[in-house]
Formats: sequence, structure tokens, C-alpha cells
Amino acid sequence: MLAGGVREVVENLGGRYVVPGFVDMHVHGGAGASYQSGRADEARRVAEYHLGHGTTTTVASLVTGSPDALAAGVAGLAEVADEGLIAGIHLEGPYLASSRCGAHDPALLRAPDREEFGRLVAVGRGHVRMITLAPELPGAVELIRDAVQAGVVAAVGHTDASGACVREAFDAGARVATHLFNGMRPLHHREGGPVAAALGDARVTVELINDGVHVEPEVVRLVFAAAPGRVALITDAMAAAGIGDGTYHLGVMTATVSEGRAMLADGSSIAGSTITMADAFRRAIEVVGVAVEDASCAASLAPARSLGLDREIGSLEVGKRADLVVLGDGWAVERVMKDGWWQ
Repeated sequence: MLAGGVREVVENLGGRYVVPGFVDMHVHGGAGASYQSGRADEARRVAEYHLGHGTTTTVASLVTGSPDALAAGVAGLAEVADEGLIAGIHLEGPYLASSRCGAHDPALLRAPDREEFGRLVAVGRGHVRMITLAPELPGAVELIRDAVQAGVVAAVGHTDASGACVREAFDAGARVATHLFNGMRPLHHREGGPVAAALGDARVTVELINDGVHVEPEVVRLVFAAAPGRVALITDAMAAAGIGDGTYHLGVMTATVSEGRAMLADGSSIAGSTITMADAFRRAIEVVGVAVEDASCAASLAPARSLGLDREIGSLEVGKRADLVVLGDGWAVERVMKDGWWQ
């Protein structure tokens, strides 16, 4: 018997790999449900689906919506966060560049509004953990400073900004590049833009959607080499994850999924992914060729660190939460433990 009356249990896992529970800092849905509504029943379906695939810590992402719809979504998810189902809320928008809007409704995009952001933080009751915005928009740098002051991680994404503009955002306190390469000005040898700025700044965590659709394996390999310890694998999963092909909604936008690839119905943009973190982790090892230790860091410790949660989660250490994943042949998830309990 351990201190505090905790019973010690020893299990033989038969030589399996054991890695820290996955941390997904950017996910919209799964199992046919979405976080966008803010409804507890949908949020529970999403979180439980991804937990079954090894994600023990989830940040619920909301796409661009009207002021009232966003506030309602944040308020609903704050209650879900109170229950411990999610580790916080990520506002992906609405302060994004229309030229890089991706699967966000361009009609709902708007300039950074510090008052609106303050209201969202207030209704979130401490659970708004990250906001993605385009730093070139008027008032963006000031809002980044507000976010830092409020304890919210500021991320650069869906942006057409120059490298100089992005570096100014990082100096103001932004610390994440949202799904690197996707929804941002591409890398160019005479103007590195957001990609070069993020890869070159040791303070910045770079998200990657490693599904074989958003970024090709060779580029993923380059990013791991350029930013060791700073790559955070994300799913950016939408409702179709775990369900299959069909027609779905991402906010107010309609997406069509065919052979696992999600696109807006008009074919103009990729509309999130249909993978789990287990898929992203396995692909990092088997397809990209990343070492197991580096893939584990990208799936757990790097995102935990960027969210300020690395004292509690992200690695298997004494004093941290007992969140872990047991992996079998082909890196398949066999068992998941969260908070010391097998799921």
C-alpha cells in the first residue's frame, strides 16, 4: 500500500511500448460530432472517441462564427471543461486573413476586436487556452498582448503576413504556428513568410497535420529536422473522423469526405482531417521515418509544453498524471490509461 491509501498494482505488458498519453491541441470533432455547438453530449462523443485512440488531453477547437454563436460555443464548452472532458478551448478565428481563410466562412471573418475577445475570455471562465489569428490584420499585435496578459496562448495562422510581420507577432508574445504550411503564405526563398519565421524562432511551437494530405512526408521530415523538440502533431480532425465518407458540417461550412479526405463542398479547400493522434504518431514513425522518441515528444510533450501543461502531462515522470498509451504491433493502440485508470 502506498502513501495516502493508494494501492500499488503491477502489470506485465509483455514488452509493449508505453508512451505518454497523446495531447491534441487542435481538434474540431470526431465520431460524427463536433465541438462547434458547445453541447455537452457532442463534446463527450468527440472526447471519448479520441481518448479511445490514445488522446488523453484534448483542446476543443472552434472555427470562425458570428459573435453570438462563438460566445455560445465557448460558454457551453466551458462547462464541459469544468467536468474535465477537455483541457481548454481553442479559438481558430474569427480574426483571420480572407485570402487564407481555408474552410472558414469569409463572410464571418473580421478584424481583431479586443472587446469581443475579452467577452469570449470572460464567458470561457478561464478555459480559453489558445487563439489563432492573422498578425497582419489591424489591431492583431495588440490583441496578442491582451491574450498573453489573459494567460491565453496566441498562435499565428490563416495568414498572408510577411516574415517581418510574423516575427513582430512572436516578439509580442505569440508562441505557436497553427498547422504550419496550411492556411498561410508559402515559403519562398526571397520572402520566407510565416514558415521561415516560425521554424527560425526557438520560442515557437509548430503544429503539423501529419495525415499525408495536408503536408507530404518529405516536408514533415524537414520540419522535424529544422525544429527539434518544437513540432506538435495535431489532428485538426472534424466530425467524419471514425465515421467515414459522406457530407458533414464544419461550422457553417459544408464539407464532403471521400476516401478519408475532407474538402469543402465546392472543392476550394481542405476542410480538416479524419485522423486520430494515433494515426499521426504511427505515420511519423513508419512513413516519415522519425525516431520513436521524437514522435512521442511531438504527440505529447511538445504540445503540453506549448499549452503550459508540461508540469502535469506530456511525459512519464514521477509526480505527473498517469496518462499513458500501450502500443502493440504496427504501433496500434492496445490500452489507454488516463489519470491512473484504464479506459
